[in-house]
Amino acid sequence: MARFYADEQFPFPVVELLRTLGHDVLTVQEAGKAEQGIPDEEVLAFAISQERSVLTINRDDFIRLHRRNDNHCGIIVCTNNRNWEQFAARINEAVTAEESLKGKLIRVVRPVS
Repeated sequence: MARFYADEQFPFPVVELLRTLGHDVLTVQEAGKAEQGIPDEEVLAFAISQERSVLTINRDDFIRLHRRNDNHCGIIVCTNNRNWEQFAARINEAVTAEESLKGKLIRVVRPVS
């Protein structure tokens, strides 16, 4: 299973569901890094130092960071989805389909209604 670092806006109910699916998820808050407005570069740098993939709904900024440098442990950018179970299941499907998340940008989008 994957090792994730969820940024400060990532929905905690999805974090809990991912944990029940066997993923190791650390949140910015649990890491003691939840200062107001932590820069995205710092989120990514901490994730790299902990060998974790970033989970975020802040798509544009993290896509930009990935394009600048793909030397990371994975970035999963997500469209926010209030159906928490579906959200977690879609992330789980996307990451388990990959042999490795290293250097990858994975997009998880909400299904069209």
